[in-house]
Amino acid sequence: MRRPAKSPPAGGRPAKPRPSIAARAPAAKPYHHGDLRRVLIDAAMQLVGEGGPEAVSVREAARRAGVSPGAPFRHFPSRDALMNAAAEEAQRRFRAEIEAALADAPPGDPLGRFRCLGIAYLRWAMKNPTHFEIISSRRFFDHDRSAGVSSDNAELIGLTERTLAEAFAAGQLGARDLKQVQIAGRALVYGFARMHIDGHMPRWGVGEAEVERMAADVVDLFIAGIKRRTSQF
Repeated sequence: MRRPAKSPPAGGRPAKPRPSIAARAPAAKPYHHGDLRRVLIDAAMQLVGEGGPEAVSVREAARRAGVSPGAPFRHFPSRDALMNAAAEEAQRRFRAEIEAALADAPPGDPLGRFRCLGIAYLRWAMKNPTHFEIISSRRFFDHDRSAGVSSDNAELIGLTERTLAEAFAAGQLGARDLKQVQIAGRALVYGFARMHIDGHMPRWGVGEAEVERMAADVVDLFIAGIKRRTSQF
C-alpha cells in the first residue's frame, strides 16, 4: 500500500494533519485566572455533598479543579484550612437561606418572622445534610478559630434574640425568660434536623414526602406553646 508523501506540496506550506474530534474540542478551563481559591472551595463543597466531610482532601479538590496537586497549597496549606473555608461557605449559604425567608416574612409580626426563621433553618438543614453537618458539628474544624463562621453564627443568634425581644415587647409572648425560649427553639430545630439526617423519621411513621410539612407543624406547635394566651369570653 502506498504511503502518503511526507514532503509539503510544491510552493506551499507543510500540510497540517487534520485533528481528531477530541483534539479539536476546546480544552477544559476549570477556573479563571485568579479564581482558583473559589473553585477549590466549590470542589470541597461538592465533595462534602457527595461523601460527607470525611471525603474532603486537598488532592481531590485539586483534581476536580484541574490543577496540579501542589497548586492548592498557595491558598490552603492544609486540609484543615480547606475545611474551614468550606465551613464558611456552608454558613454563608445557610444564612442566605434564612435572610431570603425573612424578606418574605409578614411585617409587624415578630412571631411570624420567628416562624419563618425556624422553618428556613429546617428546610436548609434537611436539603443540605452534609453541609449542615460541617457547621453544626465540632468534629471537622475549629469553630472558635473560624472568624467567618463565628461571626455569621453570632449574627444569626442576635437576630433570633432581637426577634423574640420584639415579640415580647409587642405582647405576643406568654413566656418571660427569653433566653429559655431561644435555647428551647434552637434545641427544637436542631433536634428535628438531626432526627431527619440520622434517619430516625421512618421510625416515627414520617415518610420523606411528609418531612417538610412536619417540620412546619412542629415549629407551629412550639410557637403555640410560647405565645401569649388571650382571654376569651
